[in-house]
Amino acid sequence: MNDIPSLPDGYEFSADTARVDLDRVHHWLSTDAYWAKGRPREQHERAVASSMNFGVYDTASGEQVAYARVVTDGALFGWLCDVYVDTSARGKGIGTAFVAAVREELRPLGVRRILLATHDAHGVYEKVGFKPLERPDQWMALYFE
Repeated sequence: MNDIPSLPDGYEFSADTARVDLDRVHHWLSTDAYWAKGRPREQHERAVASSMNFGVYDTASGEQVAYARVVTDGALFGWLCDVYVDTSARGKGIGTAFVAAVREELRPLGVRRILLATHDAHGVYEKVGFKPLERPDQWMALYFE
């Protein structure tokens, strides 16, 4: 995909982990994200430390308004996860532009496949090239209870 949606005026993308507001992101995920409710802070910090981390920031205030991370080997595979846009910034096209920017950060690495799981945001991801698995019967998962 060559069409890269741009963030609305007043917002900027960053791949700098040092800019991530750990407190804010942990609060978002552990209290509002259906996939991470109740996630302990220590577990969150380990996940951040072991991932590529991305954010969108309000250029006027510097405040973080979106977060995502990618678990990757940096060469062939990536798992996009913990994508979250603050409720105050939703509905402005930030999510779509953000995911497209993350995709473009991974492209030069030669990553051949990026996977994700979502219950409710298929439309956002489809806009930047994600599609359902062609052969879901080839994929398996191991769950720890």
